[in-house]
Amino acid sequence: PCNLTGWWENDLGSKMQVFNVDNDGTFSGEYYTAVSSAKKPIQPSPLIGSQHLDEDGQCTFGFTVNWKKFSDSTAVFVGECFKGDDGKEVLHTSWLLREKVDSEPDDWKATR
Repeated sequence: PCNLTGWWENDLGSKMQVFNVDNDGTFSGEYYTAVSSAKKPIQPSPLIGSQHLDEDGQCTFGFTVNWKKFSDSTAVFVGECFKGDDGKEVLHTSWLLREKVDSEPDDWKATR
């Protein structure tokens, strides 16, 4: 199966470190975003997730990042692990970001 443990980097330069994947697929780590609209300095943010431990190696996974150290937003990522042409594992993900808004009428603009 795909081994999520370790360091990963995306096309924008953001990095993720997964500390350990438990026998049930639960994992934790830190996310180091390279991009942000927050006014405070970017800091590493905790993440927690779960991975399907499929035998064919192309597992699906999901994780949540709490940007609590510099932003009032939360992001969720879902993805799948693939073996690249060079034999290295590569992650393909999609994400949603929820930003804090001041009132319910502003809810429409809070998720992207």
